[in-house]
Amino acid sequence: MTYADRKDDHVRLAVAQHTGHVRESPYDDVRFLHHALAGIGEAAVSLETEVAGMTWPVPLFVNAMTGGSDRTRIINQGLARAARETGLPIACGSMSAYLADPAVADTYRVIRAENPDGVVIANVNANTSPEAARRAVDLIDADALQIHLNSVQEIVMREGDRDFSAWPRNVERMIAALDVPVVVKEVGFGLSARTIGLLADLGVRTADVSGRGGTNFAAIENSRRGQAALPYLDDWGQSAPACLIEAADVARRRDVVLLASGGVRHPLDVVRALALGAGAVGVSGTFLSLLDSSGSEVLTTAIRDWITQIRRLMVVLGAPTVAALTHTDVLCTGELAEFCRLREIDLAGYGRRSSG
Repeated sequence: MTYADRKDDHVRLAVAQHTGHVRESPYDDVRFLHHALAGIGEAAVSLETEVAGMTWPVPLFVNAMTGGSDRTRIINQGLARAARETGLPIACGSMSAYLADPAVADTYRVIRAENPDGVVIANVNANTSPEAARRAVDLIDADALQIHLNSVQEIVMREGDRDFSAWPRNVERMIAALDVPVVVKEVGFGLSARTIGLLADLGVRTADVSGRGGTNFAAIENSRRGQAALPYLDDWGQSAPACLIEAADVARRRDVVLLASGGVRHPLDVVRALALGAGAVGVSGTFLSLLDSSGSEVLTTAIRDWITQIRRLMVVLGAPTVAALTHTDVLCTGELAEFCRLREIDLAGYGRRSSG
């Protein structure tokens, strides 16, 4: 099977996961305590946020999805147009296909072509050499580089990697060699507090926790395996809310900005993640499904609506800035509360944050 076939398989199966039903999400375990007189004026709200040394106009970005085939070029073109029209930063999908075969370069380069002035982020795996990472960055004139960690996906993938021992050293080497910021992310299984600490030791200053609950790459690879599937890995990992809460202290102490993705269905989920400490929130499957079904113009309109609703939710919560959302009162229940109990994390303070 070629890289192009694999990428098309990933897109087809990812879209199927986000189509046809209202999905539950780990964010359903996060609720805001409503204070009826806390509201402020919409004009007072700023959506700007600081990520990887850059000021982003909104705390929302199009997260890594795809590239490497004719179909994925069209997808990347549509995503880039929506990002251009709305001001969202955009990360491309894994550029492994390009590094193996430069003939597919245009399936990634189209992102910069359609979005010449926006924030564009390249994407490579943790087995990539500094030289190859630089090629990926240069191809799309990227403002930053994502390095994705996906050991679970690789183990389930029939043609996946089986040796991850060089990953820490490779991450460190890429950070040292590149002159753009580096973001390390999971692909849907979560980053633990211990992992965030290890990443900080390697020089990482921005990490996307990318938790369970969104596009499920174990399930995708299991679908590709057929009768040899490993379905017991479909539920592996921690959710983004669990990761954000568990890693809050280490991220603060080690000066690591946390991003969140995985399971984001609507603007309220974005605001929930920001309130739990994310500096910005990435969306993949929800945007991909809408683009696939309705096209770039409809996706653009939807993103504009999301930005408006994020601002208005901040109005209701009395939060004039993204950082101010971390002082709102949050109640955590269900599986999230059980995770925190087992990890000996005290949640009581989250429900009293507005009191100081």
